[in-house]
Amino acid sequence: MESLRNDAQRHILMGFFKTGPGEYGEGDEFLGLKVPQTREVVKLVGKDFPLSEIPELLMCRWHEVRLCGLLILVAKFEELATKRLQNNQEAIRGRDEILTLYLQYAEQANNWDLVDLSVHKILGHWLLLPSDLGDKDYKIKVLDSLAQNPCLWKQRMSIVCSWKTSQMGDPTWCLRYAEIHLHHPHDLMHKAVGWMLREMGKRVSEDLLCNFLRQHAHEMPRTMLRYAIEKLPDPERQYWMGIKSPI
Repeated sequence: MESLRNDAQRHILMGFFKTGPGEYGEGDEFLGLKVPQTREVVKLVGKDFPLSEIPELLMCRWHEVRLCGLLILVAKFEELATKRLQNNQEAIRGRDEILTLYLQYAEQANNWDLVDLSVHKILGHWLLLPSDLGDKDYKIKVLDSLAQNPCLWKQRMSIVCSWKTSQMGDPTWCLRYAEIHLHHPHDLMHKAVGWMLREMGKRVSEDLLCNFLRQHAHEMPRTMLRYAIEKLPDPERQYWMGIKSPI
């Protein structure tokens, strides 16, 4: 990956991902690779790359190498989460091991793209699959601990993981953590919550989305509301945007 370094692209990415002093990605370092280049590396090594060596990738200074480690975890998890293997005991143990490693190094997914390209395919999928680690109450505790953590990226994980649960027809995770993060101060969380509500409305039920809006639109940050209603018909969008919001 270092041999693919592109300094011109590197400077663009450092600006795009807000790596300057005081910004949310402060100090992050880039090689200048585009995501498809990183995915090509994953295709080359993913299936055979030892799980025990993933931490070395996740602790790397380079953003793209950390992404590579996360995408290898995604590939390994998805291999063990096919319909045929969902209840296979060896596959369950393997998924739990990947999930545990992912959570152990969660702070290394320290920008929105690292979270958004991995969390729903690992943590989100795990929520709806059999696990030896615990039942649904245990899974709620896992997400609650992320939601209550002071780390912004762990908080983002607790809501963006619901992208997968909504895709699989379960709205409960999205609704629970959208409500928990309703008054979050950071714009990145406003966007994430609104995005997940929009996906839940699209994938599961527009009525559920509208019920949530009826309860909370008056207190939702404006960005969150805009993202949530983006796919609704224009008259409905105008109605919801007409409701006074605090931000």
